[in-house]
Amino acid sequence: MSRRLRRTPGLRRAARVHGAVQESALTEHFWLGMVIILLGGGLNGSFPLPMNYSRRWRWENTWLVFALTALLILPWILAGGFVPHLRQVYREVPLLTLALPLAFGFLWGIAQVTFGLGLKALGMAFAFPIVAGLSALFGSLLPLLVLSPADLLQPRGILLFLSIPVLFVGLGFYASAGLRRNREQAEGSPSVSPIRGSFAVGLAICIFTGVVGPSWNLGFAFSGDILRKSLGLGASPITSTYAIWALVLTAGFIPNLLYCAFLLFRDRGWLLFGTTGGAKEAFLGVSMALLWLSGIVLYGVGATLVGKYGTSVGFALFVSSQILTSNSLGVLAGEWKGTSRGTKKVLYSGLAVVVASVIVLSLGGLF
Repeated sequence: MSRRLRRTPGLRRAARVHGAVQESALTEHFWLGMVIILLGGGLNGSFPLPMNYSRRWRWENTWLVFALTALLILPWILAGGFVPHLRQVYREVPLLTLALPLAFGFLWGIAQVTFGLGLKALGMAFAFPIVAGLSALFGSLLPLLVLSPADLLQPRGILLFLSIPVLFVGLGFYASAGLRRNREQAEGSPSVSPIRGSFAVGLAICIFTGVVGPSWNLGFAFSGDILRKSLGLGASPITSTYAIWALVLTAGFIPNLLYCAFLLFRDRGWLLFGTTGGAKEAFLGVSMALLWLSGIVLYGVGATLVGKYGTSVGFALFVSSQILTSNSLGVLAGEWKGTSRGTKKVLYSGLAVVVASVIVLSLGGLF
């Protein structure tokens, strides 16, 4: 932490203020923060569920409504409503400080599109743990390599590398479970609707998403001047982050818009927005957005209340809650219907190993 802050003076000054809040919160609100993080992970892990109930719209219709609400409308409502003098914040920071979260946010937006495709191909019970596990790994590894490479030889770096083989064992279990599911569902009852799409392509999409997805974390890491300026103009340590999220998520919206628009024009999907039942379908997309963004916001609040362990122990709880929730809801939604007990055992073994790897990885935050 100290090496990272020495390289980012603005973030160091902001962290002093935030750190004072964290230290007092550690003794008074630790368990409250952990409960909030647990709830946030559950909400975030359940956000794809409404899409399973879409009957009239195609994937791109629902995903566009989700992206528009979660990545553009709601972030600016939060930033405009809770960050005083928001325009002044942006005017008074260097141009490069604004460019970095936008650039990393755009890259993350590409991963957000591929995540939606991975969900469509493999289902939430399978796709979410793979993406979340890899994102936890690379979200910790990339900032460490860029900001504090010397820490790779410290306990934090050692635990990170120890988590890698554990994670890949878990992913191996998931790959085996996925292949068995596809085979058993294809051979089973015609009433069972298997997840659509090529398993190999879907798996590759999820792996790409997990590797590129943590780009939002780099966009946040290089935005210390925005955080400092927001605090200086009256924002609280929690709400000051909304000024950063608005930039990162807006840039992430662009790839989502472009890809959805391409599909809508190619397949004349725009016509579906005017069909009967469109209001219900739009509600499903908005529900996804509310679940997803609520989870992110609650994690930020909970991590602050937990204190100095918020981004280590708290982050492990958040990712584990994501994985467990998405897996449970995916099974309940019938994504693994028609599969044998042995296949489900392989799935649950992969789930346990991925969660264990996230816990080992996040223990590095204690050092």
